[in-house]
Amino acid sequence: MKPLPHQSIENLKDDVKGKVVLSGDSGYDETRRIWNAMIDRRPAVIVQCAAAADVPPAISFARGHGLEISIRGAGHNIAGNAVCENGVMIDFSKMRTVRVDAGKRLAQVEPGATLNDVDRATQDHGLATPLGINSTTGIAGLTLGGGFGWLTRKYGMTIDNLVSVDLVMANGAPIRASDRENPDLFWAVRGGGGNFGVVTGFEFKLHPVGPEVYSGLLVFPFSQARQVIEKYREFVKTAPEELNVWVVLRKAPPLPFLPASVHGKEIVALAVFYAGSASDGRKLVEPLHRFGDTHGEHIGLQPYTQWQQAFDPLLTPGARNYWKSHNFTEIRDGALDAVLRYAGRLPTPQCEIFIGLIAGAANRIPAEATAYGQRGTKLVLNVHGRWDDPADDARCIAWARDFFKASAPYASAGAYVNFMTEDETDRIATAYGPSYARLVQIKRRYDPENIFHMNQNIKP
Repeated sequence: MKPLPHQSIENLKDDVKGKVVLSGDSGYDETRRIWNAMIDRRPAVIVQCAAAADVPPAISFARGHGLEISIRGAGHNIAGNAVCENGVMIDFSKMRTVRVDAGKRLAQVEPGATLNDVDRATQDHGLATPLGINSTTGIAGLTLGGGFGWLTRKYGMTIDNLVSVDLVMANGAPIRASDRENPDLFWAVRGGGGNFGVVTGFEFKLHPVGPEVYSGLLVFPFSQARQVIEKYREFVKTAPEELNVWVVLRKAPPLPFLPASVHGKEIVALAVFYAGSASDGRKLVEPLHRFGDTHGEHIGLQPYTQWQQAFDPLLTPGARNYWKSHNFTEIRDGALDAVLRYAGRLPTPQCEIFIGLIAGAANRIPAEATAYGQRGTKLVLNVHGRWDDPADDARCIAWARDFFKASAPYASAGAYVNFMTEDETDRIATAYGPSYARLVQIKRRYDPENIFHMNQNIKP
């Protein structure tokens, strides 16, 4: 690649309020680094935005020099599309402000905010919106792909609580999208990812939550995993939507409430969350204790923000990550067999398989209401390959792929784009199902040249 003209770089620096970072500059490597260590790309230019007004000159510069554009929120997405090779990375990591209107129960959120930023600001008012389960995740990527977590059963997906977005389009023009303004674009961004423009602001509706919630972990021996999951799948059929329980199969981390003899051994854990009173939570959760003979448990009242960070130690940046995921309406015996088989042969202590329960409010949204259309999904099964040594790449990726293949016959339609890796472009149309044709039409209208293609790309 030819060196970029010095004067063009200087002009870009003059045009933006934020910082322009080049290869060789102090902080360049830190700025380009993202959560998944498998992705190691070197942008030609990084524009660290200080305001939404920095986005149009960054787009103009990239287009003027024929450079690819990538967009970084928190850089957490598994596929690593936040960073491009020899292109322009539009970096929002310095734009993390969250403004809460408690009276209207609304939050205005900048695109670099993490889930922790949103949770802390909203919990100051006893409010929250459905987000994910790792507080270092970026709000932008999570939302644009759909978003689900502990509150999804009660209040729907993250996109179901999105009120409006501000974007900058491929031509540099700002635009707002909501149910009333540019509704076709608003439909598309709710699940269609960053395909249509650069989102510079989000508006969410909020709900009363916390500030303390009844939550925690019940940890059982792996030898009892089959009976635990069999009882789990029956239990959740009638559980109220205020209660959410996920299943995690992995090697036990050194949790203080577990005997040292269990650390590093395969276990099955139930992660429990109840959005209501502690007394009601205890009554509802009591049957879970009888699913098996626990190694240990840690469950009770704790701040909602603390529970939202409970899994952060297992998802720190800097490891190599490869995920695969399926949607399910139920966990049938064949899928359970696959879960147990592959959870019993974890290639590294960091690998895990989890079953996330999202059945509830999200299922009552019509499939055609948003670009994310898998409204029949009740459970999401994710295989999470995670390791540190590049020498382990082949066996960890093979383990994840083999499990994905073994569980596929029992899955329902569609896929969750936020869990798709960079090598899954062949699943994009399948992921969107009946929504895909409409997404192509909207892409053709708003980004006909496919300027924004560093994503799970919808080609115009």
